Amino acid sequence: MKKVRLPPLGSLRAFDVVAQQNSFKRAAEEIGVTATAISHQIRVLEEALGTAVFERSAREVRLTAAGEILRQATRQAFAGLQAAVEDIHHAARPAALTLTTTSNFLTHWLVPRLADLKNAAPDMDLRLHTGIELVDLSRNTVDVAIRYSESADETLNSTLLYQDTFVLVASPSLRLTTAEELAGATLFHVENRHIPQPSPDWENWRQHFGPATLKLDSGLRFTDETHAIQAAIAGQGVAIVSSLLAHDFIEKGILSTPFLHHLPGANYYLVTTKEKAERADIVILRRWLLDKMSTIPRM
Repeated sequence: MKKVRLPPLGSLRAFDVVAQQNSFKRAAEEIGVTATAISHQIRVLEEALGTAVFERSAREVRLTAAGEILRQATRQAFAGLQAAVEDIHHAARPAALTLTTTSNFLTHWLVPRLADLKNAAPDMDLRLHTGIELVDLSRNTVDVAIRYSESADETLNSTLLYQDTFVLVASPSLRLTTAEELAGATLFHVENRHIPQPSPDWENWRQHFGPATLKLDSGLRFTDETHAIQAAIAGQGVAIVSSLLAHDFIEKGILSTPFLHHLPGANYYLVTTKEKAERADIVILRRWLLDKMSTIPRM
């Protein structure tokens, strides 16, 4: 039996859109051609099939019995083609890189440098996630994490980025020059710090650097380091904060470190699974982070 030739693909596409829109005019607008061109394609299709596929009237376009049969086929065919093209397009794009970290690190360090990262890795599709809970990297919902801890996790691929310290910061407008002046300043306490231990709090500071007259029960209490930093910038008091998180403000002169003393901090690590450690975009991110962290002086 001789195989029947298929009508031209363009005529089938025009038919499918007209059937979907129930209008030659709307189909023409969707495809981006004239209504006359659509009419021509439908005429070519009907001549190839030897039968009409539409019943036309002044008010509407309706499918014939043959048109109903053809519509079922074109709907499946073009949906399959669309899905195949999207799959090919998606496969050609680099995989998204999902990074999780704390909101404090994201706000104070990473966000101000995102434009530089984009210049260094223009093809990187970076997705950012924040949270205080440790995300299980083996579940593949997240690719890499920047974590703050006192030691590396041996079950993961861990890269030391920065050894942190905690410094006393204040607005230059407070003009602090001696430790004794702290006794008259408003102290900002950051609560619920679990890392490092011992906690870099005012009791620790008084024990090491004084003054003995420091009133530990006074001041304001925050559950988020970001808020303590912002209050210090506003000149409302003094805070003990991560030197990395405060670095940009100190460098710009928005915050000052009146004293050279500091308390020990923990470490910032870039972590990922050992299976993903050499993935191209993770290697690029690791190199970029190490390069940027190396320019920040340790206090």
